[in-house]
Amino acid sequence: MRYQITGKQIDVGEALQTHVQTELGTVVQKYAGRPTDVAVVFSKSAHEFVCEANVHLSTGLTATAKAHATEIYAAFDACAEKLGKQLRRYKRRLKDHHKERPEPVELFGASSYILARESDVEDSEPETLAPVIVAEMQTQIPSLSVGEAVMQMELAGAPVLVFRNEKKNGVNVVYRRDDGNIGWIDP
Repeated sequence: MRYQITGKQIDVGEALQTHVQTELGTVVQKYAGRPTDVAVVFSKSAHEFVCEANVHLSTGLTATAKAHATEIYAAFDACAEKLGKQLRRYKRRLKDHHKERPEPVELFGASSYILARESDVEDSEPETLAPVIVAEMQTQIPSLSVGEAVMQMELAGAPVLVFRNEKKNGVNVVYRRDDGNIGWIDP
C-alpha cells in the first residue's frame, strides 16, 4: 500500500507519519482487503488542525473522511475513526449483497468544466447568454450498479454522483435529497 502524507503549511514530522501509517494500516487492512493507496493531508484552520484522508480501494471505490481538533494527533485519530466506520459499512454492505466484484470498476474519461458565477451587479445586461468557462479538466466516470453508486456516494460524502449504469450502459445520477433519502435519475 502506498502512503502520501502531506501538510499544507505544516511540517509533518517523522513521528506523525509513523503514527499515521501504523493506525491507518491497521484500520484499512481490517476492513478492506486490497487498498491501493492512502492520501492524508494535514492543515490548520484558525486554532484547529484539520485532517483529510482518502483511501482508494482496488475495486475502484474511494472512502473519504475529514476531522477537526485542537491537536494534530486528535484530528488524525478522529479522521481515522470516521474512515474505519465508512470502511466497516462498506464491507458489511458487500457481505449483505453476497456479491464481490471480480474485476476493478471500469472508468470512462469525460470533460469537466468550471463556470464563472454570475456577476453581483444586476443592473448591467450580459453580453452573451453563454457562461464563461474558467477551467477545463478531465474527470473519470465509473461504471457501477445503482447500489454501488449509492455506496460510493456515501463513502465519498458527496451530495451527488454521476456514473455509468452497468445494466443499461447509460449515464445515471444518484443524489442526496433534502429529506435525507437518495434520488436516482435514469434518463
